[in-house]
This record gives sequence, structure tokens and C-alpha cells, in this order.
Amino acid sequence: MTQWKEITTNDEWNQLFEGTASKPIVLLKHSTACPVSFNALQEYETYLGKQPNEEVDYILVKVIESRPVSNQIAEDTGVKHASPQILYIKNKETIWNTSHWSITEEHMTAVLS
Repeated sequence: MTQWKEITTNDEWNQLFEGTASKPIVLLKHSTACPVSFNALQEYETYLGKQPNEEVDYILVKVIESRPVSNQIAEDTGVKHASPQILYIKNKETIWNTSHWSITEEHMTAVLS
């Protein structure tokens, strides 16, 4: 099973964001206090447990615990913050994003396959 990696600092985010020129990322903004976000995390992990796109890195940011990172992501991508929210970033450009109940294993499979 492919695993996601949690980032907690702006330095980690900056390295990942710059690195999207060579390897895209899929990033889940997750709130540990929100039932909708809990559902989104389960969908994310279900997707990763099946046949995820192996050509991207999977990242998780806890928006409450790592608020500065979450804010920097919104600023760098130009995508207004939501939680839960998923972003597919390639070449420092957001190719796809969605939030809340639209974060499903089926939706991720359709976009990332």
C-alpha cells in the first residue's frame, strides 16, 4: 500500500512545491476536528490501498496543527483554503482540486488514472 507523508513545516512544503516540476504531488488538507475531513481521509487511504498513481507523492497537512503550512499552500497555489481539501499539483500548478464530500476514492481514481 502506498503511504502518505505528513508535512509540518514551510520548509518541507517549499521543497515539495519546487519539486513538483519533476514529481507531482497530491496533497490532502485534513482537519483532525472535523467528521467530514475524517471521511475524506478514509477515502484518501482507500484510494492509496488500491492502485494509486505511482508517479506522484502523496502528502497530508493537518490544518489545525500546521496552520502556517496550510496558509502558505493556499498562498502559493492561489486556491482558497477549505478543509478537507485535496490538490493535485504539477509544475507548481494546481491541476485539480476539490473539497468536502467531493473527496472520494472514485473521484481520485478518475482524475489520477
